[in-house]
Amino acid sequence: MKHELLDTVVLARDIPAHGLLAGDLGAIVEVYGSDAFEVEFVTASGRTGALVTLQAEDIRSIEDTDLIAVRRLGRTA
Repeated sequence: MKHELLDTVVLARDIPAHGLLAGDLGAIVEVYGSDAFEVEFVTASGRTGALVTLQAEDIRSIEDTDLIAVRRLGRTA
């Protein structure tokens, strides 16, 4: 599926340096060609938790069977 600006996407892999885990939700805030995206991950209060450039294989579209949960953002770096 083609991802577009402002799409909400699901992270497909852990990114420990940013405290992100597979399954976290983010919003595409910039599109670089057809396979790279700037994705913003926000806390429940609306604060930016991470802003990461990702490849198409690092994200996926939301599916009807996805469940949303809340966890604390933990950074290791």
